[in-house]
Amino acid sequence: MIRTSTFWNSLIVKLFFSICLILVPLIVILIINNYYSVGVIRNQVEQSNKKMLNLHMNEIDKQLENTGNFVYQLSNHVDILSLQKKEDVDYNDVVKAKLRLYQTISKQANFYMPVDSLFIYTAGYDEMIYTQKFGNSYTERMETANEIKNVLQKNGKELPDGKWTLWKGVHHYYLLYIINNEDVFTGAWMNIDNLITPLKHIKFGELGRTVITTSNFLPITHNKFLQSEDIDLKKQFESYLIKGKSDQFIVMNEPSINGDFNIVALIPEQAILQDLPFIQRISIYITIGSILFLLLFVILMRNIFLKPILQIVQAMKKLRNGDLNIRLSKVKSSTEFEMMNESFNQMISDIHHLKIDVYEKKINLQRAELKHLQLQINPHFFLNSLNIIYNLATVKDYSLIQQMSQSLANYFRFMFKSNSYFVSLEDELKHTQNYLNIQQLRFPDAFTFHFDVDSQWNKVKIPPLIIQSLVENIIKHGLNLDDTMEILIKVWQNNSKDDFIFIQVDDTGEGFSEDILSRLNKDEPIITENGERIGIWNIKKRLELLYGKDKTNIEFANQVGASVKIKLPLSTKDVGDE
Repeated sequence: MIRTSTFWNSLIVKLFFSICLILVPLIVILIINNYYSVGVIRNQVEQSNKKMLNLHMNEIDKQLENTGNFVYQLSNHVDILSLQKKEDVDYNDVVKAKLRLYQTISKQANFYMPVDSLFIYTAGYDEMIYTQKFGNSYTERMETANEIKNVLQKNGKELPDGKWTLWKGVHHYYLLYIINNEDVFTGAWMNIDNLITPLKHIKFGELGRTVITTSNFLPITHNKFLQSEDIDLKKQFESYLIKGKSDQFIVMNEPSINGDFNIVALIPEQAILQDLPFIQRISIYITIGSILFLLLFVILMRNIFLKPILQIVQAMKKLRNGDLNIRLSKVKSSTEFEMMNESFNQMISDIHHLKIDVYEKKINLQRAELKHLQLQINPHFFLNSLNIIYNLATVKDYSLIQQMSQSLANYFRFMFKSNSYFVSLEDELKHTQNYLNIQQLRFPDAFTFHFDVDSQWNKVKIPPLIIQSLVENIIKHGLNLDDTMEILIKVWQNNSKDDFIFIQVDDTGEGFSEDILSRLNKDEPIITENGERIGIWNIKKRLELLYGKDKTNIEFANQVGASVKIKLPLSTKDVGDE
């Protein structure tokens, strides 16, 4: 018996695992060392850049806080009261107040960087004064100022007081800070891009970016880059590593205390790992070299040693499955394998010739057994036939004697010539009818019979004496002289595409006993010491010898009476001799 662990016990597996046992621990150590080194570098880069972001954000928050304090003081300036629209205020005083306020914010503008502009907006007069040290042109400054003015005019009262708020303009995002003092708005704004200008000089690599986001990590800058790398910052802060399309990034975030925004730094891993010590790269090269060596060694061993063995193993598998035509090809190989191949081919040839001899002897033995089974039926009816003729001669019924003699002549003519393996269904049915005619002469009015067979099946080849033996079994065991029994012989096909037909013989007698039916369906022997039931056993044995157990079967049942159904292939090719 072949063991179930054949694969694990094979020479190839043992050789492969022996090599792996040596190389794998070395490779694992190198890989662990490499990953540990990478992890250390990542942590160092993350910590150093985190401190840098923290310092930068503290500086920004400090500037925002100072700007906010100045705006608060400005909102309480004495000239602010003159800008509140009142009936008792002279407009000339308003103009003078505006000039003084403009001079004040202009002097202070240089001290609050990176603020773009300090401004004062009077809702009553719908006028705004602001510093103009921003933008690249007068047109740009006017457009930005008008945007701020429109926001204050429409939504100024709804904006939070004393808090830096993100506001999206037509072209840019801005941080806006206002204080409302009876419809006089003092405040400041700055372009959000100015916050990351100092960080642009830090080397984050070609793919590195510093991104400004909202407090909910909605990106404000570098949107196209984030989309191209398929990076969603809102979902990525469970870890400090983000996987992009081009590279893996180390992510650091620093929120603002005074503003509604975050600064997020994306540092590509490639930019930091290129500075690994030389020994780390050597470990990678050793790992790759070990793997390549293992593959090269396996390839060489396969071509020199394993391939000839596999060829022999495959040939032996085919031999085990019964393929005696397999031969090992003569290829240039080691001397030992050439000798093994030559010996194997010679052994297969000897086995092939020996098996042919054994097979021919087995075929001859089966033919002799089949002939014996068919001849076993021939004398079965002889004594009863002579007894019928004797009884008819006693009563001098010469007409029935003639019919009986003719039917007996046809019956025994078929019996004596039916030593072939197959006869046509038409001949078998004629022989069966002769037998039934003889039995009707013997038992008048005891039974009737009917054939339900289409003429298209007449030339189909079936084993001889199959149907007649079933009918004989009915007459012998099911006939009751008190009641007229009906016998039906039917041949049909379930589907025109099937390659087999069914032959069914039914009667209206008492049927099989429960014991006999159970033993028949369980394929148990039912032949008595006197040889009874030998007909059914003979049918089963002949079908098994002719077709084998897979291509045919016989079923027994009780319906109105006994019912026997046989399944036979339509083709008799490669089965017996016709």
